[in-house]
Amino acid sequence: MTLIPAEEKRGYQLELLIVFSMTLGLSGLRSLVRLIDSLLQPTPLNQQSVAINVPQARADLLDLVAQLLGVLQLAAWGGIGLYLLWRTGIKLRVIGLDGTRKLADSLGALGLAAIIGIPGLGLYFAAWALGLNLAVQPSTLDNQWWMSVALILAAAGNAWAEEVLVVGYLITRLQQLGWRQYTALFAAAVLRGSYHLYQGFGGFVGNVVMGLVFGFYWQRTKRLWPLVIAHTILDVVAFIGYTMLRGKVSWLP
Repeated sequence: MTLIPAEEKRGYQLELLIVFSMTLGLSGLRSLVRLIDSLLQPTPLNQQSVAINVPQARADLLDLVAQLLGVLQLAAWGGIGLYLLWRTGIKLRVIGLDGTRKLADSLGALGLAAIIGIPGLGLYFAAWALGLNLAVQPSTLDNQWWMSVALILAAAGNAWAEEVLVVGYLITRLQQLGWRQYTALFAAAVLRGSYHLYQGFGGFVGNVVMGLVFGFYWQRTKRLWPLVIAHTILDVVAFIGYTMLRGKVSWLP
């Protein structure tokens, strides 16, 4: 990977600051504030709850429009990262967003989803039982006709924004700035954990681990599609699965 000339480094550092102050870095700070607020409450963390996908408007169609606008924002966040990389000569194939390895990317995605999904679920329940995590409600949307489609799109939007920005864009830029490979990997993983702090300490640790695994996979393969697809699968299972099981099983917080 070509290093950025010393005289241009400040401009790229400013670019990173601007991008993440508008996107996931700001989300991380807000998430930290929400966690501190939860810790200051007299109620233990595991007796508090937090919802991810919530109604945005009282009118049914307005709620749908608001949900879709949220997906559009996530798509734009990922687009910002891709555009800035493209402007500096880094094409889609360099970070692994081309369509040349569809089967291998799909198999890699399934493997990543299995590696992260099952242990991640166990970590969540353990952290919740120990009082280190809030009860996370992946969706509180009612049974509108568009609910499943909106949740699938939200899952894809989350995956796109996070993997493009936190892996493809951030790790690339940090390594161009001269950061060591594993230092860049760790920084990206901590950022990923930071914007999940609103869920509690389990959410932070689980997403740091996910960031390390996903980032390491990308550094070794330079294929980003498996990360996007795996992340989408994980979120679809969480969002739709929770909606189907809510109120029907006793073990679900």
